[in-house]
Amino acid sequence: MLNKNVQTFIACDSEYEDAKIVLFGAGFDGTTSFRPGTRFGPTAIRNESFGIETYSPYQNKDMTDYSYFDSGDLELPFGSTTRVVADIAMRSDQILSDGKIPFMIGGEHLVTLGQFMAVKEKYDDVYIIHFDAHADLRDDYLGQKLSHACVLRRCYELTGDDHIFQFGIRSGDREEFVFADEHTEMHKFNFEGLEETVEKLKGKNVYFTLDLDVLDPSIFPGTGTPEAGGVTFEELRKAITLVCSKLNIIGCDVNELSPQYDQSGVSTAVACKVIREMLLALS
Repeated sequence: MLNKNVQTFIACDSEYEDAKIVLFGAGFDGTTSFRPGTRFGPTAIRNESFGIETYSPYQNKDMTDYSYFDSGDLELPFGSTTRVVADIAMRSDQILSDGKIPFMIGGEHLVTLGQFMAVKEKYDDVYIIHFDAHADLRDDYLGQKLSHACVLRRCYELTGDDHIFQFGIRSGDREEFVFADEHTEMHKFNFEGLEETVEKLKGKNVYFTLDLDVLDPSIFPGTGTPEAGGVTFEELRKAITLVCSKLNIIGCDVNELSPQYDQSGVSTAVACKVIREMLLALS
């Protein structure tokens, strides 16, 4: 059994046995290719979560009516990317083994690989919905296979064809888009086609990974690799609510807040609200 973290995300202070959803932080940015700082994301999100309400007028739900558990941040060894992935997989496996949904807060996007490895170990047939500005389908980045730029490629190697659905993608090298044409279902720039994808995946096991830089940097500047041309908050809110309320989500993550690049604190507040809406839609 996991122990409750001293400081939790707002309203995520139930007992472990009672919780359907278990949060944990994976503050790692050891392979960040542009601006580091996502290691500070989970702590900033917890601290600032008390600036939002537990009630969502969008969904007419209140977090206090449900049981969530926050197990705190993993202590990850920055000298070994392989060990980081393995440690995340171990925590996720523990949560999954207890019949709960692991909800990971990153961290750079590579952390998704660790949790997805645990999910794939438990669920043989699992699909991925991926919101992001970047394709993350490189086979390697500067010779490294374990990189935030390669995370969906590594996940693809576990799932095979026709199991990854990508939305909001607007950046990557040419080879990534060629690879996507052959092996994933990529919806560039926005969420067009998401309703059809949700219909297709109903009744199936789905892992949901959200890179917050899918948002336009005018809304979410606090990230390591901002990309102009992103979606609005309202577009993202509707999309995450659809995915989390209509599909059998067996694990999920929210990644890529670098709070120090937005001194106004708005990016962190946006991340908190996104997580609240996801938690409520999953409940």
